[in-house]
Amino acid sequence: MREAPITVLSACPGGCVPALFGASERDDESSMAATKRFVTGGVDTHGRTHHAAVVDQIGRVLGDREFPATAAGYRQLLAWLRRHGRLVKVGVEGTGTYGAGLARHLSAAGVTLVEVDRPDRKTRRSKGKSDPIDAVAAARAALSGQASGTPKTRTGPVEAIRALRVARRGAVKARTAALNQLHGLITSAPEALRVDLAALSGPALVTACTQLSADGPMTDPIHATRAALAAIATRVQALTAEISQADQRLKPALVQTAPRVCALFGVGPDVAGQLLTTAGDNPDRLRSEAALAHLCGVAPIPASSGRTDRHRLNRGGDRAANTALHTITLCRMRHDPRTRAYLERRTTQGLTKKEIMRCLKRYIIREVHAALIADFTALNTT
Repeated sequence: MREAPITVLSACPGGCVPALFGASERDDESSMAATKRFVTGGVDTHGRTHHAAVVDQIGRVLGDREFPATAAGYRQLLAWLRRHGRLVKVGVEGTGTYGAGLARHLSAAGVTLVEVDRPDRKTRRSKGKSDPIDAVAAARAALSGQASGTPKTRTGPVEAIRALRVARRGAVKARTAALNQLHGLITSAPEALRVDLAALSGPALVTACTQLSADGPMTDPIHATRAALAAIATRVQALTAEISQADQRLKPALVQTAPRVCALFGVGPDVAGQLLTTAGDNPDRLRSEAALAHLCGVAPIPASSGRTDRHRLNRGGDRAANTALHTITLCRMRHDPRTRAYLERRTTQGLTKKEIMRCLKRYIIREVHAALIADFTALNTT
């Protein structure tokens, strides 16, 4: 038998009149409450699937669900989040790796994104590790403000430069490994072969090794070593050509995108490319030069105790960007008159070389930040 609808007396200006409320009316009330509720999402990203969670404004979990890491899955994930209420923001883990596609989709849809770091090991030991746990942690980190970083857009010329640098960096590492193998083989080669090659170095050594004949039985150490040296040297030449081609593609892109950064003293193509990659296509996410200093690991860290008042180097941040600033610092300490005068003055004041380099990096990041903002302002205006 069907149940009769519940009769409820509702107050109204003209008096009390009966109002009928069934299941459909209660669902409408729930949906109306959801539209008025503000919610925050969190996503734990993976290669093939993404796990999403949604919390309300006091951190209560409203639900979690897994979606495929595809364009259709991104649309389903966003629709599911918005179904719970007014979506304020979404915290996403790995916006530069597995979550790059999702981040681009959410940004295009006008959603406020927050980059979330993975939970530290202490938290994982105490609370455990699973996709729902990580998704809820990402949502709560975004809600509380513990995670507040703006992810890179990855839709402009800097993303193109980053892709070119990935290929170049891989070729450089492979060439370095091949050269190490070449020198190692020469060091342990038979005397008749080693004497002829030991006096050579650089391109001359590589060219001489490519001209070694590989004719003869491979059971003979001399013939086998010649064949190995010729193969490795040929690989070195191919990788050198690949690096040269990458440089030819990178330099015009760097000069066109950031001419002021490239014009700074001590900034070469590799250093400029790394600084641009660290800043991203939206350097406005770096609120100040201090934020860029923290990102690059050159913000001074207090190290005072008792009567000692000092600061030390920051060991955190983007270490590749810190290496780029270190390269600029060494170049200026050797060739820039202003930096050499500063080095002498601070040395007489009793500062160590590490402390002076820490101060120099902080000054350099000030110049880099101003150049980055000027370059991207001009680029966006154009």
